[in-house]
Order: sequence, then C-alpha cells, then structure tokens
Amino acid sequence: MNISDLQKLAKDTRSMREAGIALVVASGILAVLLFVPVIPEQSEPVKVADASPAAPDAFANVPVEAKAAIVYDLATGETLYAKNENVQLPLASLTKLLTVYASLSTLSPDTPITIPESVASMEGPHTFSEGQIFSLSDLARLTLTASLNDGAAAIASATAERESRSENEMLASAAAALNLSQTYAVNGSGLDVSSIISGGYGSARDVARLAGAIVELAPDIAEATTKSLAQAVSAGGTFFSVKNTDPFIGSIQRLLLSKTGYTDLAGGNLALVFDAGIGHQIAVVVLGSSLKERFTDGMALVAATIAHFAGVVSL
Repeated sequence: MNISDLQKLAKDTRSMREAGIALVVASGILAVLLFVPVIPEQSEPVKVADASPAAPDAFANVPVEAKAAIVYDLATGETLYAKNENVQLPLASLTKLLTVYASLSTLSPDTPITIPESVASMEGPHTFSEGQIFSLSDLARLTLTASLNDGAAAIASATAERESRSENEMLASAAAALNLSQTYAVNGSGLDVSSIISGGYGSARDVARLAGAIVELAPDIAEATTKSLAQAVSAGGTFFSVKNTDPFIGSIQRLLLSKTGYTDLAGGNLALVFDAGIGHQIAVVVLGSSLKERFTDGMALVAATIAHFAGVVSL
C-alpha cells in the first residue's frame, strides 16, 4: 500500500467517526423530544359572573326636600345615605347640641347654672327669669327638649366663664375636640345674628357625629329629648314643665335623641339618633328643609334605614 492509499484510508476513517458522533447526538435529541412531556400553555382562569342579585337600595326613591341630609351609622362610621352631607349650612337650634356638649365636657352635671341678666334681652319667648338656678343636667334637659334659647345662653355663658374664655372660643374648642371641621358657632343658642349671619354653622355629617357624641356622653340628657315633656325644679323650688318641639317622637322606636331647629336663614333642621335594633346606633340629619318637611324628610329616612337593614326596598 502506497502513501496515497494510506492518506485516503485515514480520511475515510475520520469521516466515519464524525458521522458516528453526529448519529449519537441526533439520537439523544430525538430521545429528549420523545420522552420529555410537553407542558401545555396555561390559559387565564375563566371568571364566572356572580349570579346573586344585588341588595335592594332602600334609599333610591326616598324624596328629601332638605338641602342636605345624611344617614350615618355611628357604630361603623358608614354613610348609608347622603345628600350634600359636607356642605356647611346654618344650624339654627341644632347649635344647642354643641353648647351642651361643650358644657358637659368641662363641668359636672350637678354644676349650678344661674340664669344671667342678659337673657332678658334675648329674642323670642323667655322660660326663665334672671337669678334662677338649676343644675346643669336639669337645665340641659329642658333646653334641648323644648329648644330654649335662654337656657342655651345661660349654659354657654356659665361654661365660658368657668373656662375663662369667650363663648366663641369655648364652642370652637368643643367642635375641634370632635374634629367637626365644618362647624362653628357665633352664639350658644343658634339664633340668627342678622339677616345674613346665622348663630351657628355646620354640615349634616358634623351634626350626625355631634348628636352621637351627646348620646354617648350624656345618655340621660339625650333620652329626655325623646319624651313629650321635660320637667325640673329650680334651686328655689319653682317647677318647670316644657313640651318637646318634635311632634313625631312617638313614631320612632328606640329613639335615643331628637333635636329640632328653625330660623329664617336655616330653614327647618332636624337631628335624630335611634337604635336600628342590631347593635347599630343611627344618626339621621336633615338641614335646610322647611318647617314641616323637616319631619317628613326625617321620618322617610328613618323608614328607609329600617328597610335597609331588613334587606327590602321599603317597609
């Protein structure tokens, strides 16, 4: 065998070896493809629409004349119904709630309150006479139940004097303590100061929280506002009996507080707190209604609230 034959043999051997290697590699790849399972592409899970019906809206068709209103769950902080609930409006005698809260936050319920000389110059009918003395608790019960301007003025004056500050500062401090950002009072009664300035301002939401705070702080005084009459005896032995300004208090079960308000600037206002019967104290507030429709608005919202918790559209 010559040299050329040897070279050819070496070349043929090298080609066969390369072919063998290629065959082994190809066989390995084929084995992987045959025996490794193919994982199918996963698709997004199909979302099945909730077939359960939506809860009925008990407030959907409630007619409310008031400029602003709210139904507020004091237990959870949930707003069940709202209409302009954060708009600042004149409060009229709902301001007396702030006055009483401010006094009870500072003074003992037994604190003697003297009717000052200044009440003689106040607008409207006067229930009390200068110099008469009542416990704060008794005067507050009479004042809130019958919306007595002279009683509110006496409470505001005595509280501010004991705190060594002006009535405005005293009332502003009470509002700030409850974080009532839309609330401030010019006087303790809520009487209009002029044809353009109200004695107190606030929002429906603020009043709802304020009413709830009164019920929590002084439930006995709040309860007096749910009765047809409030009665007390002055330190001098004079007996007083005053009528409730809310004629519908007997129509609301488990009523915890009722407070009315009306002036030319404010229109008709109403604040209610009642127990919905399932551990929920509910505040209902209407602002800027009329003298009569404030009660219609309030009763309609109470009925809708009860229907709401019953899971029906209306009672």
